[in-house]
Amino acid sequence: MARLLYSLVILALLPWALLHLLWRAWRQPAYLRHWGERFACFRPRPPGPLIWIHAVSVGETRAAQPLVTALKQRYPEHRILLTHMTPTGRATSAELFGDGITRSYLPYDTPWAGPRFLRHFRPEIGIIMETELWPNLVAACHVAGVPLLLLNTRLSEKSARRYARFPALTRGALRQLAAVAAIGPDDAARLRALGASDVAVFGNLKFDIEPPAAQLERGRAFRARLGERPLFLCASTREGEEALLLDAWLKVGAGNAANGPLMVIVPRHPQRFDAVAKLVEARGLRLQRRSDDQPVAADTQVWLGDSMGEMFAYYTAASVNGVACVGGSLLDYGSQNLIEPCAVGTPVLIGPSTFNFAAAAQGALAAGAARQVADASELVSLAQALLADTASREAMAAAGRAFTARHRGATQRTLELLERFIPRGR
Repeated sequence: MARLLYSLVILALLPWALLHLLWRAWRQPAYLRHWGERFACFRPRPPGPLIWIHAVSVGETRAAQPLVTALKQRYPEHRILLTHMTPTGRATSAELFGDGITRSYLPYDTPWAGPRFLRHFRPEIGIIMETELWPNLVAACHVAGVPLLLLNTRLSEKSARRYARFPALTRGALRQLAAVAAIGPDDAARLRALGASDVAVFGNLKFDIEPPAAQLERGRAFRARLGERPLFLCASTREGEEALLLDAWLKVGAGNAANGPLMVIVPRHPQRFDAVAKLVEARGLRLQRRSDDQPVAADTQVWLGDSMGEMFAYYTAASVNGVACVGGSLLDYGSQNLIEPCAVGTPVLIGPSTFNFAAAAQGALAAGAARQVADASELVSLAQALLADTASREAMAAAGRAFTARHRGATQRTLELLERFIPRGR
């Protein structure tokens, strides 16, 4: 009954979904592409056995990178199908894997879409990255005998409360999963409370991501373009945070002197690049953009990172005489990935909101790789202090590298689990 009511709601929302796609396409034209896939109309299936991984957007796709690489090595006869819900996730998979995988949007969770998806692609196994429960799709996999696993699962208290509003629906979906692997014990406890059984704790696959050599080289090129100025990197910022950071930066007069600290802002979403540029210009600050491919002038006060797929490069540039504020943490967004800057030895500053990376944030703070502040004003003041304190930055950088090295291994544990469902040599 719970799933029937859910299906009726999904069907009622389909007209809204079409309007939502059109509205998103107004700001991000990529939403106009591949519409048929969202309604279970797909391109031809690739030949051979297939492993399906669902990664909603950019973060999940990047988290899947070490797993995809390991699966291709262990099961070379299999094709990887990576499904997404956002154009930025799809673009990220193209950047990371090129033509080495098949990609598609996952259709909306109507009663007929899941069975049609499974009949078309015939995956041997399905893997959902992090937390994305689609009850009709889960039920379709259960009926079709396709083992569906929830991996690298993180579940904040906020998300758990949202799922708990629909106990029968959530419990039914969780109990039809073949296996669940959580990032940490707190995530596992919340999943069990919602009805999941036999939840393993494997750690976070994101610790196993190796910074690509091309990204490291690009980061060194960025550093050469920026000169020797200290860098205050505001990475993966979310709406509302740039204004807070810019105002705090202006209030303390940072970056006013020639060759003084340079503020680098990299918004999380590409459709906001121009809006952030206007925020900078409205405050009378001299702006340059990464897309102009020019050396940064000595009197430039803000460099806008208006590019996608280069986060490791920005962090690498800031690892030399710089610090990084991880976006999504100043306002109630739950923080973006703070493991990446730690991995390349960039000192990390985070705000109060870290529920998306709670375990990683706690670990980084305990290790001395990160420091936490209450608001933008405190963050800017601490950034200034660290930019003037080489010894403290170097200690944080070393702590970050050690912290990420200690937490690797989730990919190997995940592969051992998957071997129960895809025996090698099948």
